[in-house]
Amino acid sequence: MLPKWQFVQVVAGSMTLVCSMLPAQSRRIEDLAVGRLLVMEPLAPDPVFAESVILLIHYDTDGVVGLRLNQPSRVPLSRLHEVNGTSERSDPAYIGGPVQIEEVTALVRAPSAPRDAIHVTADLYAVQSKSSLETALKASKGPADLRVYLGYCGWTNPQLKNEVMHGGWYIFDHGERFAFDSAPGTLWKRLIELTNLRLALVPASNSRRVSSVSWDR
Repeated sequence: MLPKWQFVQVVAGSMTLVCSMLPAQSRRIEDLAVGRLLVMEPLAPDPVFAESVILLIHYDTDGVVGLRLNQPSRVPLSRLHEVNGTSERSDPAYIGGPVQIEEVTALVRAPSAPRDAIHVTADLYAVQSKSSLETALKASKGPADLRVYLGYCGWTNPQLKNEVMHGGWYIFDHGERFAFDSAPGTLWKRLIELTNLRLALVPASNSRRVSSVSWDR
């Protein structure tokens, strides 16, 4: 059996490892950026965005654009007849947001930038032109590296900042970890559970205080 001081060291190391594996969560407007996730708070002030998880693909003074990751539609990609390369795809198109639902955007995971792509974060790109989407579909192995979104979410920069300041959204980093989540129906619930997560280390026997670990900033 480990002495108490060694046990505390082991626990501390384990907690540090867990912290490094989880995405950080914030409510600060300074953390808004391309590649971040917006997760709507449980008491959604706007029912349109209730239980939404939105990946920001554009963030600038001229406006903000995001794609809702967790609302698959009932329309398989094979029904997007105007796009070549979808005939064998049975995975669904996603409802990217309430704005311009006829617009198509795809998220693509690729080792290098597809043609005319927007770099989002890490190896994640957004493509919006028909020719670029068709090229990406040819290289795609399935829904784990390419998903199609109908419409998008949009704000003015001051509008989104105001919503964050009033507690409407949680902000998560490492959006690339969730862009191709295998269970999008439970994604919002899982991220909300992380916002309530608090890890605290047990003080050592000499009463030395060990700081608690939190994902609130």
